[in-house]
Amino acid sequence: MLLRKITLEEFGAYRGKQSLDLTPKKNKPIILIGGLNGCGKTTLLDAIQLVLYGNRARCSGRGTKAYETYLRESINRKADPSRGSAITLEFTVMTGGHEHYYRLVRSWHISGKTLKEFLNVYVDETYGERVKAQRSAEPEGKFNRLLSEGWADHVESLLPLEIASLAFFDGEKIESLANPERAASVIESAVHSLLGVSTVQQLRNDLLALQRRQKLSEEEQHLLDNIRAQEAEREAVVSQYDIAHQELAHSRSELGKAQRKLDSLEKAFADEGGDLFTRRVELENDRKQALVRLAQVRTELTQLAAGPLPLLMVAPLLDDVRQQARIEQEAQQSAQVLEVLEERDRWLLELMPDATRAEVLKRLDDDRAERAAKTQLAVDLRLPHDALAQLTVLDELLQRDTQRSAQLLHSAAELAEHLDQLDRQLAGVPAQDKVEALQAARGEQIVEVTRCETTRDRATAKLEDLKRRREHVTTLLERAHKEFVRTKVKAEEVERVIKYSEKARDTLERFGSALLERHISRLEVAVLQSFKVLMRKQGLVRDLRIDTDKFILTLADADGEAIDPARLSAGERQLLAVSLLWGLMRVAGNRLPSVIDTPLGRLDSRHREHLVDRYFPNASDQVLLLSTDEEIDEYLLGRLEKSVAHTYTLVHDDTEFTTAVVEGYWWSAGASHAG
Repeated sequence: MLLRKITLEEFGAYRGKQSLDLTPKKNKPIILIGGLNGCGKTTLLDAIQLVLYGNRARCSGRGTKAYETYLRESINRKADPSRGSAITLEFTVMTGGHEHYYRLVRSWHISGKTLKEFLNVYVDETYGERVKAQRSAEPEGKFNRLLSEGWADHVESLLPLEIASLAFFDGEKIESLANPERAASVIESAVHSLLGVSTVQQLRNDLLALQRRQKLSEEEQHLLDNIRAQEAEREAVVSQYDIAHQELAHSRSELGKAQRKLDSLEKAFADEGGDLFTRRVELENDRKQALVRLAQVRTELTQLAAGPLPLLMVAPLLDDVRQQARIEQEAQQSAQVLEVLEERDRWLLELMPDATRAEVLKRLDDDRAERAAKTQLAVDLRLPHDALAQLTVLDELLQRDTQRSAQLLHSAAELAEHLDQLDRQLAGVPAQDKVEALQAARGEQIVEVTRCETTRDRATAKLEDLKRRREHVTTLLERAHKEFVRTKVKAEEVERVIKYSEKARDTLERFGSALLERHISRLEVAVLQSFKVLMRKQGLVRDLRIDTDKFILTLADADGEAIDPARLSAGERQLLAVSLLWGLMRVAGNRLPSVIDTPLGRLDSRHREHLVDRYFPNASDQVLLLSTDEEIDEYLLGRLEKSVAHTYTLVHDDTEFTTAVVEGYWWSAGASHAG
């Protein structure tokens, strides 16, 4: 920022319109303004602050007065109050790489009993481009209503008020900055405002405000909460499903191990005759039942043997008897038939003709003869007439008993074979002590296998249940996502903004801390160098530290012992304060003008020379010195003159009590005007 021109119109002691060209020249940053006490140097300093900050300006002439009262009293006593006063400040500022020209006009007048104040801002945004093209250009400011109405905020972005109090100061009053507590607040304010730390903090606050503005409606938040609850439930179910899946795999593995161990025990048990040992009672019972059954079969066989069955042993004889019975029966039947046939033959012969009777008679006689022959038996056992029937019944009984006896004999054979097998198996049953341990281990392992199967079944059931729950929750979640996709998109955007804002805030916090430490470190070096440059006693202060938490400035001597600033002389404290301000401006890049009123107040000649030679030409790119003739005297003017761009003298009319600005300084072109 460079001050170009200031014009005071009926302001304070300044009568009429008084202008000062404040533009520095190459290698000549100093604007030297001379004035005796009471000629308006401090008023000029107040005017710069008043035009920039209005009622917030820290004007020394205001004191505790109300702002309106201060403005009323600032109107020159010779001027018409209805026309009032005005202050015009022209300055240039680099904004976005371009130099803008500002013309700021603050005016006020009294209308009746009311004081009216106006602020008009004119801006030439192409001034820098024209200067580059033409090397010089006249500003063409245009009224900017937006800036005029919002100037109080805009000026803070150009030259914050806190910083202005460090750039525009009274040399006799800055001695208080040598007090560590007073310096701490100045350092803290300067570091935060001038060196950009407050900008970082402001960015963090803006991000926090942005986070707080990222809100969903109550209904959207409710829907989103439901979705998030379902997502959380699904994640929990999926997690439980994975765990259950692992548990099932583990239970299956455990079951496999238990089953293999049981198989091994079963095999060992079987090899040792364990199966027969286990079936021992069963085998013994089977044997008893087989013996009973065999006894029954044998009894039935005995009973069969007591019947006709033994006759099978004389079967041929039975055949002979049957043949004899059949013969005797035929003989008996033939005898009975012969008597009947003789009567029938006689009746037939009587009916037959004589020619054929002889031949028929012969044949009938032959037939009766043949039948009579059959009644003649070689052996006559006189068997009963139903002998054949009895023999037939006997044959049926023998056939039945034969079949039954065959069945019984077959059963007896099978039972005998079964008994042999049972006896062999019972013979193979091991002793109890031989298989007892294996049997116990096998029993325990069977219990273990059962337990593992139960565990596996529970894990399977649990897995199936979780699978159904997962599918159910997934279905609900998909449905919710479809229904509330817009809400979710907005929520994700809000979440993304909040997430990255939080990250950016953390980054800015770390950056701010790093920036603060870096600036403090640079400031320590700059202030110490400035102090050593200005101080006559080079060995008085060896080190200087600034605490990053409380911003307390500490001086140390050659032995490293802390120096109480109260031990310094008034001039040394003033130099320490100047060094502090100079260091701040150096660290800030000398981009702000320095306006110094009464710069050499309490300094001795040696320190005055140091400030004139070393500080003023280098304090900033623009330095306004408001000096009395005893401060910048002829001798010091000679040492300073090579760095001076403009000189002015404030000439006071003691009869009119007005001040006018004339070019020149005592002992130079303005000497003739200096009163």
